[in-house]
Amino acid sequence: MPKAAITLENIKKLDTSGMLGLLEDLPSHCRASLDIVAHTPLACDKREFKNIVFAGLGGSAIGADLVRTFLYEKCRIPIAVVREYGLPAYVDSASLVFIASYSGNTEETLSAYAAAQERGATVIAVTSGGALKEQAGRDKVTCVQVPGGLPPRCSLGYQSIIPLCMLSKMGLIENMEAYVGQTAGLLEDMQRQCLSPRIGQKDNIAKYTAAKLYNKFAFIYSASVHFDAVVTRWRGQLAENAKTLASSHLFPEMNHNEIMGWQHPGRLLKDFTVVMLRDKGMHPRVAARMDITGKIIAKDGTEVLEVWSRGDSLLSRIFSLIYIGDFVSFYLAILYGTDPTPVERITDLKNRLAKI
Repeated sequence: MPKAAITLENIKKLDTSGMLGLLEDLPSHCRASLDIVAHTPLACDKREFKNIVFAGLGGSAIGADLVRTFLYEKCRIPIAVVREYGLPAYVDSASLVFIASYSGNTEETLSAYAAAQERGATVIAVTSGGALKEQAGRDKVTCVQVPGGLPPRCSLGYQSIIPLCMLSKMGLIENMEAYVGQTAGLLEDMQRQCLSPRIGQKDNIAKYTAAKLYNKFAFIYSASVHFDAVVTRWRGQLAENAKTLASSHLFPEMNHNEIMGWQHPGRLLKDFTVVMLRDKGMHPRVAARMDITGKIIAKDGTEVLEVWSRGDSLLSRIFSLIYIGDFVSFYLAILYGTDPTPVERITDLKNRLAKI
């Protein structure tokens, strides 16, 4: 039995840091990003670049993943996301490098910033402050300041919409305003219709899925095109909010290796739950692969769930799956009787690293 039922009383008792409110704020973060970019002056020339690179970690990198996967068929310039201290050898003066650190003090990202400056790349910093803002000010590079005071994973709206709008402002992609407005409106509708804690489990996709994942090891699957960032976000949110492990893979690659692993050890298969993240725009062969793979896995006793995207535009559909996953991780934290916000082990790790 769960340690705590998903009730308003238990949410109030366990969610002492207000994660629910932060999740509910995502649509407003998306809308606010438009205004932030509109009032941020460019300290660089509008020109052609041979590649676009994002450097960031954790909550500051997932927004970059979303940008990359959204622009898969929309941007002719190669886009890469780097979660490292350094940058790839191809980064040079013809590169546009986004340096994303919500706190402004992420050591790996600050190292990547130094590398970008050394190679003469055009740099755009996205941060709430810290050392990154100070250094960007000294170097007179474009710095987009986002509101502070959030857990980095709750800054996704800023960390994804701001880069998209900056790319639009620089003339590298189409105008994003309509897409962002549609997305924010959809997320608000989803709150009211299928995600709010006031909606019962029968009609609440996030509560229903969380209940299915309780005391199970989750495998999150989706298509690689446009939705790999969604899978990464689900896995990360389950870890940080619900404090539980999950695995993930992507179609069609999963069919060329991992599908064979669904045999041993047989005694564990019933302790796993698969979540297939699906979208109406997926390649029809990928959709067929997901159908068949789900049936193969289910025959040995593993429960297979399907969660479908919502909305019309691609950006809306990507965000809809992310938003469902965010609420799933929140409700699963409540079922486990844990406060979803604190990340003590990450804090402990950073403190220990600081002493080395």
